[in-house]
Amino acid sequence: MARGKDKKKRKLEKKQEGDDVPKKVPHTLESLREKDETMLANTEAEEQEEAQKDMELDELSSYFENSYEPKVLITYSDNPHAKTRVFGKELSRMIPNSLSRYRQRSSVKRIVQSAIREQMTDVIIVNENQKQPNGFLLIHLPSGPTAHFRLSSCKITKELNKDHKEITTHRPEVILNNFSTRLGLTVGRMLGALFHYEPEFRGRRAVTFHNQRDYIFFRHHRYEFTPDGRRAKLRELGPRFTLKLISLQQGTFDSKRGDYEWIIAGRRHQMETSRRRFFL
Repeated sequence: MARGKDKKKRKLEKKQEGDDVPKKVPHTLESLREKDETMLANTEAEEQEEAQKDMELDELSSYFENSYEPKVLITYSDNPHAKTRVFGKELSRMIPNSLSRYRQRSSVKRIVQSAIREQMTDVIIVNENQKQPNGFLLIHLPSGPTAHFRLSSCKITKELNKDHKEITTHRPEVILNNFSTRLGLTVGRMLGALFHYEPEFRGRRAVTFHNQRDYIFFRHHRYEFTPDGRRAKLRELGPRFTLKLISLQQGTFDSKRGDYEWIIAGRRHQMETSRRRFFL
């Protein structure tokens, strides 16, 4: 009996000693991320104040002042295939006050001009390659900016074994996670401005844009409470996709004379760039 008590005592002492040792943070690409001079968390108070003033005067400021209700046009590349059409239709179900329309061989400039006349606030153009959605062009109206993304890992509700009829018409909550630089903040604000600024909580819908290593993962959930009301669980509704920023352009889309705020480096330059450097 005495030996048993001694063993328990030694285990307890070792455990207490272990509690005093600081736990090591695991080395991941995120924890070893190179500091970016535009990361808001690392800037001085004066620079953070300047960033706040810039946001109050940028093209998206009127949305965050709740001065208008977003109205979004969703269109496609010419002759879109079935999955691209379904993906666009599901975006229109998910984004309140949006509509899906065929492009009818119109140029991007004509689409933008027509959307401005119809008092649209944003245009989304879904491009495709080999019958799969692979590009996502987001144009904020009437004067930009324009963000071009590579679209990957796109799963429509059928591929997730879900039913699109579960997507209600309630306005969802929008979660923007880990957009930590000035560039990331602009991109996150553009994505958030697609949705109404007043969510309808009774619908229990939530859309999430989560940035990790410059890949923006999108998920769409409905949360449900347990009968006792103490816990909530998430049920994915779909669609699901990933965005990778290719460029951010001032103004509306102009491939020839556009003024780019940021554009992704070429493959050779990417090889020379540290894998621990992220831009969003």
